[in-house]
Amino acid sequence: MYVVCKDHLELAIDKFVDEYEDAPDLVDLECTHFNHWDPPAHCEQCAQKGKFLVV
Repeated sequence: MYVVCKDHLELAIDKFVDEYEDAPDLVDLECTHFNHWDPPAHCEQCAQKGKFLVV
């Protein structure tokens, strides 16, 4: 599972496919709210706001 900005979305998809050998699901964090989990405040690769969950 990766939380990334738009700039690093492709990299996260590639990493997911390499690790799990399957296509990930993409969740737009600006449109989705989780009751029991708060996503990280920033991208795993940089300081920008995390906008996508790759899972």
